[in-house]
Amino acid sequence: MTAPPQIFDRRLYARRRARAAKGFAAFDFLHRRVMEDVIDRLESVTRGFPLAAFDGAGALADMLTPDCGVDEAVSLDLAPERLPAQGRRLAADAEALPFKPESLDLFVSILTLHAANDLVGALAQARMALKPDGLFIAAIFGEETLGALRAALYAAEAEITGGASARIAPFAGVKDYGAALQRAGFALPVADIDKVSVTYDEPLKLLKDLRGMGETRALKTKAAPLRRDVVMWALALFAEAGGTERFEIVYLTGWAPHQSQQKPLKPGSAQISLKDAIKGAS
Repeated sequence: MTAPPQIFDRRLYARRRARAAKGFAAFDFLHRRVMEDVIDRLESVTRGFPLAAFDGAGALADMLTPDCGVDEAVSLDLAPERLPAQGRRLAADAEALPFKPESLDLFVSILTLHAANDLVGALAQARMALKPDGLFIAAIFGEETLGALRAALYAAEAEITGGASARIAPFAGVKDYGAALQRAGFALPVADIDKVSVTYDEPLKLLKDLRGMGETRALKTKAAPLRRDVVMWALALFAEAGGTERFEIVYLTGWAPHQSQQKPLKPGSAQISLKDAIKGAS
């Protein structure tokens, strides 16, 4: 089997997350939004989850309500500094999960899997860790994320230096993520999108937000340091274009296969919403 391409430096990504850990609460607006959405989805499921794992949620796992049905939660993160101070905690890589097969009732990933080199492998490990009919929910950055900043950096660097390097990680589209969910063996896979637009009066705040989230460049390929004049011109171009950045969040939902589940519909024939799909599988 051919090994997946190594696009991301996982050790560097862990350091980026660790560096941002102390002040993360001031920059967690996307992660908090995702956690609120996950809670809404869990509250719509008419079942309990005796043991759940939350990857990348950190202290936001404290937002869980009794109606989510989670009895015991295990927090994991690639960077131990991002783990909550209390509760069951594991410093673990989503590409090498430490759970026994069929040991979890629920697995939730909060904006971490976009930096996986082997996304299908990471999804398959989560599926194998779930008990039959266990639930998987992941939020992952989609292809439109940081499109405005990407375009501004490319244009500024090309204009000033005559060339451009990859400065922002590539993100997959919703169809690719949905296909990965199916390839990983999940039943009743569903993918939907939340698009978040943020307007920056001061463009430099966008870079501060990314650093505060731990989402600065962690690509495997080396690139020349980004010159200050390039950054300043890129931010000027970004502001000139309206100063609005979009974060596209793709939600992936699937169930570990179980004989009681309904048969999947033919591609393109879905007629129900995500919440209805979750309720119908409960």
